Amino acid sequence: MDLGADRVLVVIGRTRHKMVLVELQEAVKRGAKFIELRLDFLAKAVDFKRLTPTKGCPWMATIRRPTDGGRFPGSEQERHILLRQAIVSGAFEWVDLEHDIASKIPRFGKVKRVVSYHNLTETPVDLDEIYARMLGEDADVYKLAVLAQTPADVVRVLRLQRSAPKPTIAFCMGDIGQPSRFLSLKFGAPWIYAAFNKERGIAPGLPSVEDFKTTYPVRAIDRDTAVYGVAGDPVGHSLGPLLHNHLYRRLGINALYLPFRIPRGQFPQAVEDYADIPISGYSVTVPHKEAAAGLAREKDAAVEATGAANTLIRRDDGKFIAANTDYPAAIDAIKAHIREKAAGGPVPAFPSLAFLILGAGGVARAVAHALHRESAQLIISSRTAERAQRLAEEVHCRTVDWQARHSVHYDVLVNCTPVGMHPNVDEAPAHFSILRPGVTVFDTVYNPETTMLIREARSRGCDTITGVEMFVRQAAAQVELFTGHTPDLALMRSIVRKALSPLTRALDDAGATDAPDDPDAGGDD
Repeated sequence: MDLGADRVLVVIGRTRHKMVLVELQEAVKRGAKFIELRLDFLAKAVDFKRLTPTKGCPWMATIRRPTDGGRFPGSEQERHILLRQAIVSGAFEWVDLEHDIASKIPRFGKVKRVVSYHNLTETPVDLDEIYARMLGEDADVYKLAVLAQTPADVVRVLRLQRSAPKPTIAFCMGDIGQPSRFLSLKFGAPWIYAAFNKERGIAPGLPSVEDFKTTYPVRAIDRDTAVYGVAGDPVGHSLGPLLHNHLYRRLGINALYLPFRIPRGQFPQAVEDYADIPISGYSVTVPHKEAAAGLAREKDAAVEATGAANTLIRRDDGKFIAANTDYPAAIDAIKAHIREKAAGGPVPAFPSLAFLILGAGGVARAVAHALHRESAQLIISSRTAERAQRLAEEVHCRTVDWQARHSVHYDVLVNCTPVGMHPNVDEAPAHFSILRPGVTVFDTVYNPETTMLIREARSRGCDTITGVEMFVRQAAAQVELFTGHTPDLALMRSIVRKALSPLTRALDDAGATDAPDDPDAGGDD
């Protein structure tokens, strides 16, 4: 694993010396070139002599107090003593000192200093003033880590990073702030922090070493790196970053694709704020697809028809072009399945097929309009009756009450709700009694690929189309819109299924479950 030389500072925090030693050795084996030891995690007094024989790369000593997100249990005076001991021990090339104690801990030898500021509750309004005062401290690198509550916080911190007069690492913690951890590298930060063991809960939103192995091309990030991303709420489950970043590397494109969590109702303002980066293109997911359509200066035919966009492409003038790649992806996935099912025989025409669509959100709108264009027979059922009725009027079909969806005759059932999506993998959008041998079940949820609905459909003799098929098709169209390159669908399926395989194995080990206790739970896409 190449972590990009010393651009990744691998953080190790364990309560026992024995486990620290194990992780130190394993981190170096996996390619770590720079390690931060969180000495505040240790339950017993630090034994520097026990640690140093395992040294395989430069180390940074950090002893964080609880108010800054640390675990040091002693007094502040005891912490200062331990910091001084770490500095003179000869074990560390770097030490992290909070800005308010930096002047109390003198330099010693060749040990370099990070002067840091942490705020785990907000991005303070006077952050620039705090940073200006920090610059008066004796440091080799300055670090600011604050909690983002809105995308505007992320942009404020990145502006500070971009204009920093001295080596600085400025980023936001939390899921809203996660993109800033990577974008700080684009704007000059000397390194990015990563947890060796993500389960240790070292800091909110801290990526793991494994993320750099599978998903994020840290080595290549520079000022010329184009930025794309998936915008939604939630967004942490998305495999978009893994898939897009892998394809960009394959295609030799200097681009980075990140998850942007944007809370409901904040999408237009967030897009305006992020123009400062800028973001060259967005994949748009729940709940922002209709808002995305409203932002665009130009719209493709699918967006015009559905009123929803899952793709925004920035023009040279900063305005956006909107596309809906869900629309062709859904219909192409269904057509491919129908041809395969026909096995060389007569292929059923769409007007002869009855489709039951569950949901009335962005995905459902794309699927319904695409099928309407093919003259399919449609029935829509949604927990939100008003949205279902509005969509049904657009595509000239009927609706059924959510409670009556189990009594509908259909040839193809299409789940367009997020019910069954990770981590709620033990949920399904309907009673399994609705599943009859010979019908086709299409679940647009792709994580996991084998949802409870798909698993039960197969066990009852149904044909199935998984969400992976639609996901890779819509993503391939987005990559082409973003970059002009046409990716390989077979490669994309392979990447996604490999990423999903650990979850699939876990579900297989757990075995098939009975019908969900509350099949009416969950909302629409």
